[in-house]
Amino acid sequence: MTTAHELHAEGLREHLAPALRALGLAGWRRTFSLPDETHWLLLGVVERPAADRVSFTFDLSVVRRTDWTVMDLPGHRPDPRTRYGIETWRARIGEVLPVGEDVWWEVLPGPRRWLPLDDAVAAVRHYGLPELRRRAGADRAPTGETYLLPAELEAVNAALLTAAVARVQRAELADKALVLTGAWIRGDRVARTVLDGVARGFLSAGDERFGTVRCLDTLGRELWAFPGGE
Repeated sequence: MTTAHELHAEGLREHLAPALRALGLAGWRRTFSLPDETHWLLLGVVERPAADRVSFTFDLSVVRRTDWTVMDLPGHRPDPRTRYGIETWRARIGEVLPVGEDVWWEVLPGPRRWLPLDDAVAAVRHYGLPELRRRAGADRAPTGETYLLPAELEAVNAALLTAAVARVQRAELADKALVLTGAWIRGDRVARTVLDGVARGFLSAGDERFGTVRCLDTLGRELWAFPGGE
């Protein structure tokens, strides 16, 4: 009798991977990428095995090729299931689906066993891939007035790297605020503390164009706002 684990492996190998390649993705096993000259547009299969079944979902990630080259890490491309701190955007696919929360699929025995795989491929086609392309395009064309160019952020990002905090991906001016975007999460107290120090540094310059520093995650959600001094 075929076990759920064997059925899952077969489904990924014989059904999911070929379907993803048919969508224009290159890759094998559990990591795939879309062709793009300036960014790695990545999709990775994340598995959650249990004793009698295996569920899976997808991680999505956008990484500038220049940033990946600087990292000088082994492998010909980033693994979208790994957080490097250099991503311009990353998310679970459920975050870009209409439900807006984690979604997992399972391949279970029976005549309809491949339907979850078809549903997963449809989620990638209609939501995952368009969002990867949109995020890469947004990274190429920032929406606000650029405050510092990537090269000018190197000193700040070096300090963040020392503190094991994800880099500042963009620094833009909007509505009297300096908006910093990065792969941070609200519950990360270390990131909040370190970015508070970064914000104080920016605010100490006395630039009249902004009096607040706002920190957003890569989905554009506001995490923290640091007001300007006394």
